[in-house]
Amino acid sequence: MRATINDIAKKAGVSKTTVSFAFNNPDKISGETRDRIMAIASELGYVPDPVARTLAMRQTGAIGVLLPQSVHEVFHNPYIAEILRGIGYVCDGSDVSLSILSPQNGVLTKTIRNAAVDGIITVGIGPGMSVLELLGQRRMPFVTIDGGKHTNLVNVGIDDEAAAEALMEEVLSRSHRDVAVFMLKRVTLSETGDHFSLTNDMRLNGFGKALDRYGLSFGQYSTARVCHTEATIESGKEAARELLALPRRPTAILCLADIQALGVYEACREAGLSIPKDISVVGFDDIPSASYLSPPLATVRQSGFDKGMHAARLVTDLIAKKPAESVCLDFTLELRESLGSL
Repeated sequence: MRATINDIAKKAGVSKTTVSFAFNNPDKISGETRDRIMAIASELGYVPDPVARTLAMRQTGAIGVLLPQSVHEVFHNPYIAEILRGIGYVCDGSDVSLSILSPQNGVLTKTIRNAAVDGIITVGIGPGMSVLELLGQRRMPFVTIDGGKHTNLVNVGIDDEAAAEALMEEVLSRSHRDVAVFMLKRVTLSETGDHFSLTNDMRLNGFGKALDRYGLSFGQYSTARVCHTEATIESGKEAARELLALPRRPTAILCLADIQALGVYEACREAGLSIPKDISVVGFDDIPSASYLSPPLATVRQSGFDKGMHAARLVTDLIAKKPAESVCLDFTLELRESLGSL
């Protein structure tokens, strides 16, 4: 027969409440009492029921990371792994577990309604989206990563618009005028049709500011083109193949995720094109492999690990009802050999 909390209390000569404190609030009893209770629990083979613990404590001891895409899709991008690594670093030191929350049947609001966590970290979800409204209705502490600047949100990110503007400026200053930008495909977030596009929009605004200074703009018949691709090597490769097959191919491709740039490299290799002699390629994120490519990838460096670490600390503060403020991290341009001049 499975041992119960009553069995432990009886053998230890204490109340059930004291046994509960030993497992859930050890600071409320003496160390000697806790050690004796834990020894008896081990002797009896007692294992706490996590569901019962959750009901009693009204806490799960877990935080959730709300991903905008399915798990098998999002883990194609090493940058997401860096964010999770930063979150995990904090969880490991805080006795908190981590739950990965992805869209249920392609809809994130369903995920939020069913999430059994104490707080949530969202990625790329910003003001005005019904996902955040639902989190508010659940009174769920949450922190956004790449959620933009907003007085009502606790967000961790960089100034995406400024970073994109600086990157495009570097490309244009090297006399490139026929450029293509690989954006990230929009992902439906809820039944209301919200789209995961905030980071796209901010970076596109930054690119546009730099283009304006050179009398250029995005458009079907302009020299600045936008392609929507997924954050995968294969998607970047396929999009690059189409561009490279055109009678007038771009002289530079700007990718909003380094993982796309890896696909562009492969497409260029297949087409017999040299980077940056025949075409320049730049990325965004500075994933660990970016500097080891041949040639090394020019990109915007932003630390996914730091984003995750700050977000995890902030959400655990909110769960503990402590004050928390947004964090704007630095970015740097890593101007490596994949970006050349005409």
